[in-house]
Amino acid sequence: MEKKAKIIATLGPAIYSTTKLKQLVNLGVDAFRINFSHNTNGIKSIVSKIRKIEKSTDKKISLIADLQGVKLRVGKIDGGFQKIKHNQKYIFDTKKNIGDQSRINFPYPKILKRLKKGNKILIDDGKFTFQVIGKKGLTVSTICKSQNCYMRSNKSIHIPNFDIAFNKLTSKDKKDIKTASKLGCNWIALSYLQNDKLIHETRRLIRKDMGIISKIENKHALKNIKSIIKATDSIMIARGDLAIDIGHSEVPKVQLSLIKKCSQFSKSVIVATQMLESMIENNTATRAEINDIATAIFQGADTVMLSAEAAIGKFPTQAVSTMSQTILSTEKYKRQHIEDFKNSIILNKDPVKSILLSVKDIAYNPNVKAIIVFSNSGKSAKLVSAMRPAAKILTISPNINVSRQVSLLWGVHSINSRDAKGWKDMMAISKEIIKKLKFIKKNDFVVITAGLPFGKAGMTNMIRLYKVGT
Repeated sequence: MEKKAKIIATLGPAIYSTTKLKQLVNLGVDAFRINFSHNTNGIKSIVSKIRKIEKSTDKKISLIADLQGVKLRVGKIDGGFQKIKHNQKYIFDTKKNIGDQSRINFPYPKILKRLKKGNKILIDDGKFTFQVIGKKGLTVSTICKSQNCYMRSNKSIHIPNFDIAFNKLTSKDKKDIKTASKLGCNWIALSYLQNDKLIHETRRLIRKDMGIISKIENKHALKNIKSIIKATDSIMIARGDLAIDIGHSEVPKVQLSLIKKCSQFSKSVIVATQMLESMIENNTATRAEINDIATAIFQGADTVMLSAEAAIGKFPTQAVSTMSQTILSTEKYKRQHIEDFKNSIILNKDPVKSILLSVKDIAYNPNVKAIIVFSNSGKSAKLVSAMRPAAKILTISPNINVSRQVSLLWGVHSINSRDAKGWKDMMAISKEIIKKLKFIKKNDFVVITAGLPFGKAGMTNMIRLYKVGT
C-alpha cells in the first residue's frame, strides 16, 4: 500500500550523501527543500545526486527553492554564541562590529527608529525575549527577560504588533530565483508575504512550468488569504513564525481553516514546522508529534514537511520512516471511513472543474483502479488530486518539470511520457502504461481524462471509462 500524502525533506549536511538521499526517497520522501536562507554552496552537486536517484528509482522528485524573504536577523557574535543572563541589560545597535556579551548588530535602522519603550524583541524564532527600556539615537537598550538565553549569530528577529510592509522581492530573492531556475527547481516558496503582490511579481520571473508555494506566517497574510489562495499554486502553513505572530494557541484552528479553504479552491496545502522536532536528537518521536502528523492528514493536508529533523538531525531516516508509517496508518482509517472525509470544492461556474468533478464519484467504485490524467500544464492533475478520489491517480505529461512539480500533490504518481497526437495515440499510451502496472488486471476499469485538441494546456474536456482488455 502506497501513501497518498507526500513528504518534503529539507536538504542539509545530515543527508547530503547519495546513500542517505536514496534511503530517504525509498522511505517515502517525495520532494527536497533547498533553504536559501542558509549557505547553498555546493548545492548543484547535491541536486545532481537527486536527479541520478530519480532515474534509478523511476520516481519523479520535486525540488523546492525556499526564498529567504525579509526575515530579520541579528548580526554575528563572537564565538558564534554568547550566554545572556536573566535581567541583564543588552544593547541592539547598527554598529557592524562583531557582537559580544553586551551588544549585537541590529542591521535595520528604520526599525530601531520606530522602537519604543516597552516593545519586545523576540530572538531565535521567539525562544528569547528582550524588552526595550530606552534608546539613544540608533542604540536601543533592552533587558533580557528569558532564562538560559543564548544569543547566536544570524538568528531571527521578531517584534510583536509591529507592522513592517513587505510587498516586493528583495534583490537576494531575485538572484535566488535565477539560481533556482538553473538548478531545475520545480517550486518557488515565498517567505513573509502579506498579500498577493509577491506572487504576481514572482510569476513574471519564473518559468511557466514552475509552481509557487505561499508560506503563511503572519496575520497580514491571514487577512488577505482568499486573494493569496487564488493567486498561488500551493499554501505552506509555516507554523513557527505564524505562532510567534498570532500566538501559539491560535495556530490549530488556523491550520484547520486554511486546509479547508485550500480544498475548496483546489489548491494543495503543506503543513510545516516542528512535526518531529524531538527526533533531531532522539531516534523515536513523542506521541504528541505522531498525533500532530495524523491530525494534518485527517484534516486533508497534501504534504507534511521535515526541516531540521532531516537537514541537521541525528536520525533523518528514522524521522522519514516515522512520518511515512503515521501517514499510512491514518490514511487506512480514512479509507475505511471515507464518508466522514469527503471534501467539497467550489466550482465558480468553471466547466473544466465540473467535468473533472464527475470523475470523483466514478473513482469511488471499487472496480475503478486508476485515473489516468493527461496534463500538459499540471492544472488537471491539481484538480483531480484536490478531489481526493479513492482510485490511484496517474498523471502523464510530456514536460519533465511539470511531472516533477505535480509529484508533490496528494495521491499523484507522476509519469513523464510523450504527448498524445490524437485519440488513438492517447489510448495507445494509456494501454502501454496499464500493462506495466501490476495492480490493474483484465476487466478492471480505468478512467482516462484529457483535453481535446491535444497539446493545449488547461483544456480538459473529455472523460473515458475504459475496461482493461477490451
